[in-house]
Amino acid sequence: MLHPRIQEVTQRVIERSQATRQAYLERISHAKKQTRVRAGLGCGNIAHVMAACSSDDKARLKADEQPNLAIINSYNDMLSAHVPYKDYPDLIKDIATKFDATAQVAGGVPAMCDGVTQGRDGMELSLFSRDVIAMSTAISLSHDVFDGVFCLGVCDKIVPGLLIGALSFGHLPVYFLPAGPMQSGIPNKEKARIRQQFAQGLVTREDLLEAESASYHSAGTCTFYGTANSNQMLMEIMGLHLPGSSFVNPYTELRDGLTGNAVENMLKDLTQNSELTCLADVISEKTIINGLVGLLSTGGSTNHAIHLVAIAKAAGVQITWKDMSDLSQCVPLLTRIYPNGSADVNHFQAAGGMGFLMKELAKGGFLHTDVKTMLGEGLAPYMSEPRLDKDDSLIMSDAKGPSKIKWVPCPENSLDEEVLRPIDNPFSKQGGLQLLTGNIGKAVIKVSAVAIEHQVVTAPAKVFSSQAALQDAFSRNELNEDFIAVLKEQGPKAKGMPELHKLTPVMATLQDQGYKVAIVTDGRMSGASGKVPAAIHLAPEAVEGGIIAKILDGDVITLDAPNGIVKVHVSDEELEKRELQLSQPPQTYGTGRELFEGFRNIVSSADLGASSFGLE
Repeated sequence: MLHPRIQEVTQRVIERSQATRQAYLERISHAKKQTRVRAGLGCGNIAHVMAACSSDDKARLKADEQPNLAIINSYNDMLSAHVPYKDYPDLIKDIATKFDATAQVAGGVPAMCDGVTQGRDGMELSLFSRDVIAMSTAISLSHDVFDGVFCLGVCDKIVPGLLIGALSFGHLPVYFLPAGPMQSGIPNKEKARIRQQFAQGLVTREDLLEAESASYHSAGTCTFYGTANSNQMLMEIMGLHLPGSSFVNPYTELRDGLTGNAVENMLKDLTQNSELTCLADVISEKTIINGLVGLLSTGGSTNHAIHLVAIAKAAGVQITWKDMSDLSQCVPLLTRIYPNGSADVNHFQAAGGMGFLMKELAKGGFLHTDVKTMLGEGLAPYMSEPRLDKDDSLIMSDAKGPSKIKWVPCPENSLDEEVLRPIDNPFSKQGGLQLLTGNIGKAVIKVSAVAIEHQVVTAPAKVFSSQAALQDAFSRNELNEDFIAVLKEQGPKAKGMPELHKLTPVMATLQDQGYKVAIVTDGRMSGASGKVPAAIHLAPEAVEGGIIAKILDGDVITLDAPNGIVKVHVSDEELEKRELQLSQPPQTYGTGRELFEGFRNIVSSADLGASSFGLE
């Protein structure tokens, strides 16, 4: 039986989205009715498509009888998460050849790393890169010569951008292929401890670099549960990954087998299945709700309070922060993965991983199991885990794919309840995110990483217009007291909504010293942030007339996470009298920022997805 709150929120999302969802599906239906993609191309057009192909692939493309697969790749060799994708196109092409089909790299998308740009000017391009990636995906597929799509992406804005772009081609089957996390490095608590020591001047830069390098040490996704790994969880629980494939390490036989299996699945569907499942079938109102449940039950990245709104909108689905908050009141927290605990995603995978998580959520009535996935109907296959096929007796009857990979039932019990819990013994009866409202607007807070004793703070405001100003105040020992840091002019229209993760060691140090501290900002914190209570994504933002721009040093603020409150203790009459306190216009040139003025002018507020697209 579906939990009543899941049913209630799903139904209101369906009703709210009726017009926009219908309009989207009508566009997809129109695209499906068109002639087979390459059939309408002129000779000059098709000659360009196959000019650099092998003679065999040219013959296949000329015959126009077999599928041609698009590969959208975020590969670069600077960022560890994307390095494994170098080899994926050749693997996909080799398998396509075995099916007498073709595959082509249709385009590349940028993949920037917030871990590199933290505290730097480039961070002001980070959020906008999502929409650039969406447009790059659309440009790559606009040649209209493909029958199916493989999206290769992992990190923060890359997966949401790829999915938003691909949804404009929702008449096609679309699979996401994960690259997997790197092997575990030094414990996350040790890394956090050294970061705080560096912020206090107790260790050298060389000590800090050694610790960071021991954590981020090889190809693969960073192992903490930030936005990148929240992306992987989402793609699996929404049915766009193969079951159990999100957190398999790169350069392993199992990882390569899963990639090959996904390609074979798509080719078999394209050549043998007249009722092909396309992306628009997979991404529905119920699927979006499943994604939200996954996010809440794992204490996932706060960035998805923005990204999921934008993804849903691209599919004609309208969700709100209140939907998330209402779900969070009933969805239990079943994992403790850093920054919500000490374990990393490799430990989560070993404890039972996504198969166990989804089985338990379904058992409690928190998932819509009747959705479509890349495998077809229903989530039942996702409550299993992949193995190399060495014992045919264990193969599940409904598993699909080449003989190299089989799916076996996921563990009946968690193998480590310090990391992954069953539905009847959660870490918390509520989810990891909370909506905050009050007289300064609405914001979100990640409560899964904040200790109960720190979830309510009432203290005087200290107002800053940049994170550097707060760090400087800390260096001058001006913050040794209870206070709430108000960091304004960091929103989408002001600065592209940069992450403010550099403040975490500073504020965590003060909290550890016994001060009651918190953050209120119209900017973002990293998906890896936690420990210090932070009301983020505040809307309306300062430059749009938000009350945050009227808060003065010394005004008393309350951040009350359990009761969903963020407010300044100043009368409405006094706030009405006050002028907006805005600094000089921020520098918006250098590091490419001048190229994004148009984005800053049209971007929506954070609660509407911080999107540059009018996908209403």
